[in-house]
Amino acid sequence: MEIVAVEINKPEDVNIILGYSHFIKTVEDMNEIIKTTIPGCEYAIVFSEASGDKLIRYEGNNKELIDCGIENIKKISAGHTFMILLRNAFPINILPQLKMTQELGAIFAATANPIKVILAKTENTNAVIGVADGYSPVGVETDKDKEKRRKFLRDIGYKS
Repeated sequence: MEIVAVEINKPEDVNIILGYSHFIKTVEDMNEIIKTTIPGCEYAIVFSEASGDKLIRYEGNNKELIDCGIENIKKISAGHTFMILLRNAFPINILPQLKMTQELGAIFAATANPIKVILAKTENTNAVIGVADGYSPVGVETDKDKEKRRKFLRDIGYKS
């Protein structure tokens, strides 16, 4: 077995959600969640089937994001792994609903940061063993940093 890190390539203005699910039904269920929860966003859902036809299943409303998701899922090449790419929306908008999806097993990351997926390569598939999300901290926030954080959350409408 070999351990490797695969860098996820995505447009800078896109958030991704990376997770594990166990059933072909995943793509349609997540598609319904996104369409009804955040109807104005651009998105793609890509799912790596682990048995049967072993296809990459996908839905979405933006070809660029669909193509990007397919490219990344091919690089990850781990069965039952899904990736959602979101533009004009944040993962926080759909995470609670996604977590209620019957077939969802785990969410590894929900981020706009640069991300690397840590994989264990086996003889017939890869396994996601973790993610490297963003960068390491360079210090501890000051009172000024706290003010900036609080203002940002109010400016984008997540706090009042």
